[in-house]
Amino acid sequence: MSKSMTNNFKKILIGMAILAIFINPIAGANNNWTMFQENIEHTGFIEEAGDFVSNLWIHGMNNPILSSPAIQDKIIYLASENGLLEAINMENGDINWKYQLNGSVQASPVVKGDNLFIGTNVDNNKGYMYSYNIENKKLSWKFEVSKPIESTATLTNDTIYFGADNGKIYALNTNDGSKLWEKEIGGKVKSSPTYVDGTVYVGSTNGVVFALNGNDGSPIWNYTAGDQVVASPSYGDGKLYIGSLDGTIYSLNGSDGSLAWKYDLGNKVNSSASLDLRNNNLYVGSDSDNLTCLDTRDGTFKWAYKTGGDVRTTPAIYEDKVVFGSNDGTQYILNKYTGNPELTYNPGTYLFNSPITSSSVVYGDVIFFAGNDGYLYSLDGDKLNTPISVFVYYAIIVITVVLAVIIGLIAFIKRRRK
Repeated sequence: MSKSMTNNFKKILIGMAILAIFINPIAGANNNWTMFQENIEHTGFIEEAGDFVSNLWIHGMNNPILSSPAIQDKIIYLASENGLLEAINMENGDINWKYQLNGSVQASPVVKGDNLFIGTNVDNNKGYMYSYNIENKKLSWKFEVSKPIESTATLTNDTIYFGADNGKIYALNTNDGSKLWEKEIGGKVKSSPTYVDGTVYVGSTNGVVFALNGNDGSPIWNYTAGDQVVASPSYGDGKLYIGSLDGTIYSLNGSDGSLAWKYDLGNKVNSSASLDLRNNNLYVGSDSDNLTCLDTRDGTFKWAYKTGGDVRTTPAIYEDKVVFGSNDGTQYILNKYTGNPELTYNPGTYLFNSPITSSSVVYGDVIFFAGNDGYLYSLDGDKLNTPISVFVYYAIIVITVVLAVIIGLIAFIKRRRK
């Protein structure tokens, strides 16, 4: 190589290094949240520095929250049951903006670039899929279907996939909302589709798990479970993992739908499984009040942790921990290897318990979760610190009143005896 060519080569390398310095922060700052619980393993985790959340906070939305949060660029996007969509600052819990959707909301938002997508339920008669521009704060488009949309959408390239209670799967163009195709699979589609290498995987309340061609919706294979499938499929190492209301978690081969293994969890499985493929762990909740850890390779039981209510949330995984909520009103952080509890947080102080059906999400080491009590909470997942719940003050008032009544009764009895 000549001296001039060597110098040119060095200049190219230096230029690429400089370009990388400028590109990396930008790339790291735009974490899209394109499907339920962020990825096909459903870990609900973005690996970012979360120490900017200096104060733990609570944000009230004044209505039950059934939807799970989406997070991007230090903003949380979340909708309450009455259809109010809010953008919330991760640092302090303040509202950046809000938008009133038409109908109630059970589905979770997904975000790609400047656009947020979420489905609604309008009086059980129809549903809308919304595309909302989070930069200019304007509605881009909405698409109407004949029944409610409870299925969280999945985004890939320029296509959005979702199901509806009319038993159909839809594929729309994300740019203008035009329909690319629809496919009727029967039942109600509450499950969120998972897209892997051109294939859409999804379950239905008719008890069947489907694999469809992402280009045109044509069927590839289907597998019949023992009861309704409302959970969303997670995917890893060529296999699909999905639970059924028959109480079973199934592992299916992604290529042909054949059964790899199944495990009886003892009661209904509404929870979608999350996967830690590095440790071959699958975490899934059930109405037997347990969070259970199984081996992804063969379904071997590893451990189970008993809560005080149904576990219908999807666990989030970060570091050596797994975090999830229960219908007993408690948020749990467990050691992901042993199932031993590291933190339990009950914002309702047991006197004002409210179910937690919204799944947790984690940004670095900060945990965000919402409850049917209408509040969004931030927790320190590193130091395991929690905010003081507003229900603590309510509990103090109740206890004070009860004590005052007891003291009054005692005084009254003493006077009567004299």
